[in-house]
Amino acid sequence: MSLFGKVEAEIEIKASAYKFYEVNSKRVAEAPKFCPNFIQSVDLVEGEWGQEGCVVCCYFIFDGKAVMSKEVMEAIDDKNHSVTFKVIGGILMELYKSFKFVVQATPKGEGSLVRWTLEYEKLNVDDPESNTMLEFAIGVTKDIDTHLTQCVCVK
Repeated sequence: MSLFGKVEAEIEIKASAYKFYEVNSKRVAEAPKFCPNFIQSVDLVEGEWGQEGCVVCCYFIFDGKAVMSKEVMEAIDDKNHSVTFKVIGGILMELYKSFKFVVQATPKGEGSLVRWTLEYEKLNVDDPESNTMLEFAIGVTKDIDTHLTQCVCVK
């Protein structure tokens, strides 16, 4: 077994690729409004909201517990509707040596296809793969999609 791992999932949603991407890049502070079942709050620690290099602390419910993840928005790609978050502190650093989330939304018909890629290095060879965190990302995606397609969202 390797210490390095990568898990991926694709989820078809009804919301447009741009709207979904915007929530994950420019409107991160509003995440609790979009997916209150998962994310409790997001605080800006350093930099400017929605800018590469900004650091945020995300407080969320994971595996039934309230936890925190400190992340830097490492890359924002407006053209490809992609955002990369590198975890630098919190619960995931207790389980992994390194951890990155890459989320990309691609137009598909009336909606879009969201691809989550989780790249990580485990602390120990015998540690499990990150399927639980991938399921969390899928749940967040579904909640955001529901909010974007069933609510009149005011900016």
